[in-house]
Amino acid sequence: MSEWIIDPDHSVAAFTVRHMMVADVHGQFNKITGTINFDPADINKSSVNLEISVDSVFTGIPKRDDHLRSQDFFYKEKYPAIIFKSTGTERTGFNSCKINGDLTIRGITRIVTVDVNFYGPVKSPFGETSLGFTGKLRLNREDFDMMWNEPMENGGFVAGKDAQIFIDIEADLAS
Repeated sequence: MSEWIIDPDHSVAAFTVRHMMVADVHGQFNKITGTINFDPADINKSSVNLEISVDSVFTGIPKRDDHLRSQDFFYKEKYPAIIFKSTGTERTGFNSCKINGDLTIRGITRIVTVDVNFYGPVKSPFGETSLGFTGKLRLNREDFDMMWNEPMENGGFVAGKDAQIFIDIEADLAS
């Protein structure tokens, strides 16, 4: 089993949430750190520990980014990080697996399953050996006490409850 260090310069956690029941809003977290213990030949013994900085949220709209960092959503002052710790991994295909784990947002931990594809390892022209991981999952933000919303005339709400999460990670072999 090898340890891989998440490269924060080449990793991102993106999300999509429905806005006013008519359009999807996209955003991302630009700072992910952590480690992955992974051996493509023995995936079931793999583990993941990662941390996403809430301060790194970016949607392209500073006012919206500040609102997402506020107590209405991620509450950055009290909960500066989103944490994921795997509890089990199961191979589902040649380069795919499901990773079960504990996701903690705003101090609330829920069990989630992430569908993951992995690529590599490859040796870069700069000397490091790297692996790539792409993951996706769907969650209900209200499960993490992100309850802010505003009702609309048609009976809908400004912010959707469901969020699609997409994680792209590049990790380098620890020396």
